[in-house]
Amino acid sequence: MTQSRLELAFPDGPPEGEVLFVGAAAADDLSPLDPDHLQILQGSFPDHDGLATRGYRVVVETEARFETAVVRLPRAKAAARARIADAAGRLAPGAALWIDGQKTDGVDSLLKELRKLAPVTDVHSKAHGKIFRVTLPEGDWLPDDWASRSTEVAPGFTTLPGVFSADGIDPGSRMLADHLPDKLPTRMIDLGAGWGWLSAQVLARKGVEVLHLVEADHAALESARRNVTDPRAKFHWADARDFRLPDPVNGIVMNPPFHEGRQADPKLGAAFIASAARLLTGAGKLWMVANRHLPYEAVLSQYFGQVHEIGGDTRFKIIEATAAGKGSASPKGSTAKGRRK
Repeated sequence: MTQSRLELAFPDGPPEGEVLFVGAAAADDLSPLDPDHLQILQGSFPDHDGLATRGYRVVVETEARFETAVVRLPRAKAAARARIADAAGRLAPGAALWIDGQKTDGVDSLLKELRKLAPVTDVHSKAHGKIFRVTLPEGDWLPDDWASRSTEVAPGFTTLPGVFSADGIDPGSRMLADHLPDKLPTRMIDLGAGWGWLSAQVLARKGVEVLHLVEADHAALESARRNVTDPRAKFHWADARDFRLPDPVNGIVMNPPFHEGRQADPKLGAAFIASAARLLTGAGKLWMVANRHLPYEAVLSQYFGQVHEIGGDTRFKIIEATAAGKGSASPKGSTAKGRRK
C-alpha cells in the first residue's frame, strides 16, 4: 500500500458528506476516507481495475455533486488544471477542494497560482510533495482556459489534455508508420493505440479487415473513437499487458510506453512484447518502434524466432519480429501448429 498525504488533510477522520477523489492510484492508502461516501474518478484502466478490485466505487465520468473533493495532480499541467476545474464544478461555494501532488508534478507552481485565485489553507508537506485546501469562492473563479478542451493537432485529429503526445504526432509513431509495408495482414492490433493516429495509418494500408485499438487511458481512447471512424476499427479500453482476444491476429503495431510517471521502466515495453507474442499467430508479424537506447532485442528474442531492425535513426529504431512462440523462452519444441494463420 502506498502511503498518502490524506492523513494530514483529514487527521480527525473522514469529512462529512460525499467525497470525490480524482486520480487515486490502485495502491494508494485511502483509509482516511470513508469508502461508503467516496467516489473515485479514474481513467487509467490498471488503476481503475485495481481500485474496483479493492471494493471502491470507481468511474470514468460522473454527473454527481459532492461536499468535498481531492485532486491528485498528473504530470501534464494542462491535465492538472482540467482536473481541478472539473472537480471544482462539482462542488458548492465554500466547499473544500484538496490538491495533492508531487513537487516533480508541479504542485508548488499550482499552489502559487491558486493562492491568487481563492483562499488556500492547510498546506502540508510530506514525501516530496504537498497537499493543501482550496475553499471555493462564489462565482466563476477559475480562468476559462483551465477547463478540458479538445485540441486539433493534425488535420482530422483531436486530443485531450494529459494524453500521450497531446501536442502533436509522436515522432516515433510517425517513423513506424513510414516503415510499414503497403499491404498489411488482415487481422491487426494497435497495442497502446493512444489517440489513434497510428491506427489511422494502418487502416490506410491495403489488406486490413479489422483493427483492434487497445488503450488503457480512457481519455485517449475516447479521442481515438472521434479520430478513427472507419467501421473496421474496434475499440478496447484495456491494459495491453493483459489484453485477450478469442482468436490470434496476424499483425500488431505498437509504440510501447517506457515510463511510469517520471520513472523510466523498460519492463513496461517488455510486457507489451510478451503480450504481442501471445496475441499473434506463429506466422504473424510485429512492427514496433522504441527509443534507440532501450535494450528490447534480448526480450524480443525470448518471444520471437526472428527479430530484425528495419529502420531508425539516432533516436529511434524500428523492429520487425515474427515466429511468435519460437524464441529462446519458448518451451522446447513448441510450434504454432493449430493456430490460425
